[in-house]
Amino acid sequence: MGCWKKEPVLVAIRALMGLVFVGWLMVWVVMPTKIFRDNWSTKLESGTRTTYLGREGTWILVFTVPILFIAVLGCVCLHLAEKNRTAERRGKQSWTLRAWRRPALLRGPLGVLSGMELAFSLMFIVLVLWALSLYLRVGLSGVSSTTAAEYREKLWEAKLYDAGLQLGLVGNLCTAFLFFPVSRGSSLLPLVGLTSESSIKYHVWIGHLVMSLFSAHGLCFIIVWLVEGRASEMLKWASVSISNVAGEIALLCGLALWAVTFPRIRRKFFELFFYTHYLYIPFLFFYLLHIGFTVFSLILPGIYLFTIDRFLRLLQSQRRVRLESARLLPDALELNFAKSPGFSYSPASALFIKVRGISSLQWHPFTISSSASLEPDRLSVVIKKDGAWTEKLYNKLSHASLERLEVAVEGPYGHSSIDFLSYDSLILVSGGSGITPFISIIRELIHRSMIPGSQTPSVSLICSFKTTDALGILHLLLPMPNSSYKVSDFSRLDIRVSAFVTREKSPPRPAEADRKLTRTVWLKPNPSDSAVAPVLGPNSWLWLAAVISSSFVSFLLLLGIVTRYYVYPIDQDTDTIFPCTKRALLNLLLMCWSIAATAGVAVLWNKKAAEREKKQMQCEVSPSLWTAAGEVECFPSGSLTEATTVHYGARPELKDMILEIGRRGGNVQVMASGPSLLRREVAAICSSSSVENLHYEAMSFTW
Repeated sequence: MGCWKKEPVLVAIRALMGLVFVGWLMVWVVMPTKIFRDNWSTKLESGTRTTYLGREGTWILVFTVPILFIAVLGCVCLHLAEKNRTAERRGKQSWTLRAWRRPALLRGPLGVLSGMELAFSLMFIVLVLWALSLYLRVGLSGVSSTTAAEYREKLWEAKLYDAGLQLGLVGNLCTAFLFFPVSRGSSLLPLVGLTSESSIKYHVWIGHLVMSLFSAHGLCFIIVWLVEGRASEMLKWASVSISNVAGEIALLCGLALWAVTFPRIRRKFFELFFYTHYLYIPFLFFYLLHIGFTVFSLILPGIYLFTIDRFLRLLQSQRRVRLESARLLPDALELNFAKSPGFSYSPASALFIKVRGISSLQWHPFTISSSASLEPDRLSVVIKKDGAWTEKLYNKLSHASLERLEVAVEGPYGHSSIDFLSYDSLILVSGGSGITPFISIIRELIHRSMIPGSQTPSVSLICSFKTTDALGILHLLLPMPNSSYKVSDFSRLDIRVSAFVTREKSPPRPAEADRKLTRTVWLKPNPSDSAVAPVLGPNSWLWLAAVISSSFVSFLLLLGIVTRYYVYPIDQDTDTIFPCTKRALLNLLLMCWSIAATAGVAVLWNKKAAEREKKQMQCEVSPSLWTAAGEVECFPSGSLTEATTVHYGARPELKDMILEIGRRGGNVQVMASGPSLLRREVAAICSSSSVENLHYEAMSFTW
């Protein structure tokens, strides 16, 4: 299929996914209504219920199948888009779409939001408010003095009891969206131009909403039980209905997890936050036992995709990757890994790294600084020496006796929505370590500028640093000089670098600058170490589609067999005999086994293919001296130095600099990376100025 044929196919697939998603949302919209609860749900169950899947089958069909169908189609769509990705096609992006991506909200709990992000956020808020108001109104309308008297309750007690139930139902709605933003390898996020790091903020605030609703849900029941003298209800684990004990355990796990997620605690006690966050596992487990698998099916799609993603990440993390060298700067370092030559990733991607010699559990995300086009056999990440973990890593690499470092990785996870090649000019604004996403973009542009006949946008890099030592990171704009490719200067790339040192009034004296050394540390990787490669191979999106579809079909088949030939003979399709907890555990076991089996086979297949490729690669031999230190100037040499202007004791006048470039004409993309105040300032300039050709994009991993 030629490229010209793929475009209408992509449009058709996206249109179909949009229709399915709207239909799925409409089910959530009508679910709180009285007619759905009293009439439609009964007809829906009677029309779809079978002895093979029972009630679970109905709600799996309504809530799970549509999202998994979208996820599978999304994988196919992303695979076709990768094969059809050209600068010419991207250059035809509509002005309307770019306008939707302009900053629309600069201040708020979610930070800077584009018009599209704001629209989706408002729609979600409206959906939650709609569900909350309707659930409460419809639920409380059925509570009267007569019904309260039947249960020997006061009217306010009956209403509080019912309100607690309705709050739990709204909590289910929010939980259905909770895990979409943290499924890093899912196809759903790239389809709407999001990445896992940029959507973490949505996970955070949905999590706050979920825990607020579930806390209120539990509090309502506890108050009623205590007032009525039925505290024993808190210790009740019913056989075929709601398990109160399981719900309380889930709530306690959620509260403990929630307590350490607030920014001040998270930043000051990151390790406590990190380890406590694993409580999401018992939270979900007891949540399932509390409500049963039938109700759990409503929130299953997000959890199902997250489970697949988490298992694939677990398998990838078992590999020891080949760390070949490191460049040590005064306050940062660059790790250089071997990469499978056929593995491609987008600029400004993020890689999660675990160094077993420092911590066997902690994973930290870092921005990739290399370009898959310019450096086909190498993947590099830049790490700022800031914090206990990075300090330990820097010290380990500084030891002259170090020969090997055992490292595991997850990712990379990229920005599929970046289309900087379609613009005439790029303005890259960074503060401190925020420059790291731009290193890979500039290296990609260097590669593009070397292709005869290619059009490359001009680049203006505006970067701020606290001290002169931090300027050394500009040296990383170029790859390591001893690589097989030769990049000597920026002669073909129109680039201007304006660096600002804010806490120093003048450049250091030559003697002080000479003492600032940059060391290149060569390591001796183990022959068993593997190159960085996608866990599902080069056609990872197609493999992911196969894993999602085959695991789900396998799950349904096993669920049907177990329900028909084990559960049904006992329960007779009454839902009143077979223990609810036992049924939930069986279904959970079947789901996990299906995911583990299909994903494991896919990973094993691709691992064997990678091993065959590895045998064809010869291990590179490092120089005779494994640790080589040399004096390097604070500024890169050659034409990069000529393109760099350093200002001391001043901050950049961002508005004047950005508007000056914008007035030259053409489409200008403005990327900001760094502190939130910097990103907000740049977003304000792009959204409020009279120059309408400025298109803002934030690049930071902060939440």
